[in-house]
Amino acid sequence: MSTSTADEPATGTGGGLVRVRLDIAYDGTALHGWARQRTVRTVQADLELALSTVLRHDVDLTVAGRTDAGVHATGQVAHLDLPADVWAEHRDRLLRRLRGTLPPDVVVTAAAPAPAGFDARFSALARHYAYRLTDAVAGPPPLRRWDTVGWPRRLDVPVMRVAAALLLGQHDFAAFCRRREGATTIRVLQALDVVRDGDGAGDVVTVSASADAFCHSMVRSLVGALLAVGEGRRDPGWPAGLLARTSRSDEVPVAPAHGLTLLAVDYPPDDQLAARTEVTRARRDAQA
Repeated sequence: MSTSTADEPATGTGGGLVRVRLDIAYDGTALHGWARQRTVRTVQADLELALSTVLRHDVDLTVAGRTDAGVHATGQVAHLDLPADVWAEHRDRLLRRLRGTLPPDVVVTAAAPAPAGFDARFSALARHYAYRLTDAVAGPPPLRRWDTVGWPRRLDVPVMRVAAALLLGQHDFAAFCRRREGATTIRVLQALDVVRDGDGAGDVVTVSASADAFCHSMVRSLVGALLAVGEGRRDPGWPAGLLARTSRSDEVPVAPAHGLTLLAVDYPPDDQLAARTEVTRARRDAQA
């Protein structure tokens, strides 16, 4: 791995380091999440191996948000720090060479020098996810079966929307999160909505979720709770009632991973990046 640290911003001046932003998409079907593991394929491991091979330089990626096994992304963001001469040598052909090196289910869609103060994780304002499922009798269309969950029972979307609205705002989402030692479960849920598209025969139900950050399995647990409401097994106030819990609730089902896609990560204007990073770090330290 590189000896540079993601905690220190690269300057990109003189003979120093250049911080490079990567925009990434992947089909998570055969991947065991973002974070590198010893014995299975992950997005981080595939990317770091490909980048190290192409650049002939060890790299260490910092990501906007780790995704679980089986989860997809169309708008993931990561950064790495490279010596200026390495970046200058490879920048013009990096995407083409990565295309020939990476497996076909992982793609780097853009690579560019990041503005001063940029940190893929701590500068982020929001992460946006969509969970896609269908309650059509025939199940998901064959060409969408990898990112659309077939649900066996008809869902009451208006009631699900009522339940979703009650979860908005800053809360401790411990009941919806798998515990990670030392990690806070306090999050600001900025948007949560449920929409049905279709004519009744091939309906797709999409749950859209946005937050400053999500803890482990939070989106899929929120979806699972909303599905229980949509089926009529729980009342609309039940998911919000779980916010009083201080630990993971066994009552909350976790929706299947393959319906979830990370769509985008929002960042502030360039001149506010450094300040955003400082605020986020301080808040995480205080909540940890």
